Amino acid sequence: MSTLLIIDAANVIGSVPDGWWRDRRAAAVRLRDKLVPYATEGLPPAHPGPLDIVLVVEGRARGVESVPGVRVDEAPGSGDDRIVELAAAAAGPCVVVTADRELRGRVGESGAVCLGPRAVY
Repeated sequence: MSTLLIIDAANVIGSVPDGWWRDRRAAAVRLRDKLVPYATEGLPPAHPGPLDIVLVVEGRARGVESVPGVRVDEAPGSGDDRIVELAAAAAGPCVVVTADRELRGRVGESGAVCLGPRAVY
């Protein structure tokens, strides 16, 4: 069973001051594309591939399409709430990438491991 890797797009994108605020959708596309290799390679050393990757987007970052290796999930409301739902529903190991302390606590209750944005961005 492969590990589910859930990415908090807003939080990860916001961790790098590269002008993402001018076009949030384009920033989400750039992040999605950077994640593709992790689907097969994994996140060494503790999370070998393959990984099931879900990029959770919200607000003005919506409209990004899934690509092979990365499924994009448009949160119907709060991205954090959607991430908690996905982590709780994970059938196997789950890793959430975010720097949001409150979210880390919430997903930790379901047994998810948390990593900071630098793990992928």
